[in-house]
Amino acid sequence: MDVMEWMIVAVLLIVNFTQVTQEPLQTYFENRKSFLQAEAKRRTGGTIKLNDQELKVNKILMDVKNKEFEAALSGDQFAPAQHFFKAKQLIEKSQVYKLIKKMPKGGALHLHSISLTTIDWVIKNITYMSNLYYCVSSDQAQSLRFEFFCIPPKVAKPSCSMWQNVSAARVSFGEKNFDEWLFTKMTMWTDEDPLKVYPNSTAAWTKFQSCFFSINDLTKDANVFEMYLWQALCEFMEDNVQYMEMRSLIQQLTTTHGTLYPIEYTMQLFAKTVDRFVATYPGNFSGAKLISSPQREIPRETVKASINLALKLRDSFPDHFAGFDLVGEEDTGYPLFYYINELLIPSQTNRSLPYFFHAGETDWEGTAIDDNLIDALLLNTSRIGHGYAITKHPVAMEMAKSKGIALEINPISNQVLHLVGDLRNHPAATLVSQGFPLVISSDDFPILCSDPLSFDFYEMFMGLAGAKADLATLKQLAQDSIRYSVMTSDEKHKALALWDKKWQAFLDEVLMI
Repeated sequence: MDVMEWMIVAVLLIVNFTQVTQEPLQTYFENRKSFLQAEAKRRTGGTIKLNDQELKVNKILMDVKNKEFEAALSGDQFAPAQHFFKAKQLIEKSQVYKLIKKMPKGGALHLHSISLTTIDWVIKNITYMSNLYYCVSSDQAQSLRFEFFCIPPKVAKPSCSMWQNVSAARVSFGEKNFDEWLFTKMTMWTDEDPLKVYPNSTAAWTKFQSCFFSINDLTKDANVFEMYLWQALCEFMEDNVQYMEMRSLIQQLTTTHGTLYPIEYTMQLFAKTVDRFVATYPGNFSGAKLISSPQREIPRETVKASINLALKLRDSFPDHFAGFDLVGEEDTGYPLFYYINELLIPSQTNRSLPYFFHAGETDWEGTAIDDNLIDALLLNTSRIGHGYAITKHPVAMEMAKSKGIALEINPISNQVLHLVGDLRNHPAATLVSQGFPLVISSDDFPILCSDPLSFDFYEMFMGLAGAKADLATLKQLAQDSIRYSVMTSDEKHKALALWDKKWQAFLDEVLMI
């Protein structure tokens, strides 16, 4: 055969081969497409259909998100893979973060009442008040303790240095130096390598818990409590959060002269302040509620008394009191089962007391602490605080999902306290891919030097949720923070209507840029 004949034979062979393989190849691509679509639908937000305006905003969002991923794949630092103290400046420059900052995020459902406002504000406002004294505790972290005295104290606080007047110390050490020292005592922030400063969870928790003492002491004063709470509501609203649920010891407040108010006064002042804030900013904020939360290392009798008090407060303040929890370092505290007789009091007396248990904030699989997840579910918890270990408990996962029990995910807190280093490896990444009930919160943002909610949303969106998560994922997480709240059906309906209004304003603002 000549060259032309060989060419004709070759063409016929190629055409014939294409006919033989085209059908299997097409089937493969169709199967692959179906596979990816099925996975996409399972992801948080996967069943949400974005409208035309949302699709335009989504393109803007995904363009900047993809650029960050491409830069990281080319060797740049990827913020969620870094310790937050190192990543914070990277995140602040992120266009994704700037969009999330503008976005209405719904509710923050995992907060603590003694860690709600930026420490800079606390230092510049509360510690400049008159008659404030401080001492340094002899504990491992050398915690800073405060108290207001009308008459200078002559007796030292137990296990603490002698009381010193804050105003006088500020003059003696210099305002800038003293305020910087206060900041180092009241936060975990360090300019050094955080993994060297806090090499393990024990070191991190020791410092973390010491920071609470300072704010707890300051907010015992009724006047401080009210201004502190008002500032907290302002800071969350400014970060586009419209609703809050916070754990609180609900301690007795004091007068300027040290006289104790009854415990009910704390709830009265909380309710009054929240209602006044909502009235001051109509159409901007949906409210806030308290969850009673004593420490998990207290005696059984104290837990019993706390539960009875919670039942009383729920009857007296149905619009502002949410339920009960036990807080503190899970690994060193008593497991829930230790308090089982006390925790069953509401059901045994036919009373209603919603539970919001911290559970599974541990990497010690198979221990009694790890079993907290199971006990929380058996005790009909309304939500689970953290739930970090739940992917190791398939039956617990199935029960939580079937009952619609959401996990309160706090990415930055989990990272700083040494549960996870690279947030891409956070167990909640698996849960997001499965559309598991989740809400995003910030735990104790002032101590971690974060912000009310935007930093945690960013870490979730970029680190936990992966490259394909888009505006629909953010939308569902924001809406779910209202759906899984303890608000009544009517309150949720109004809150979602307000959120929709804010969401539309967000879309309009982004498209105008």
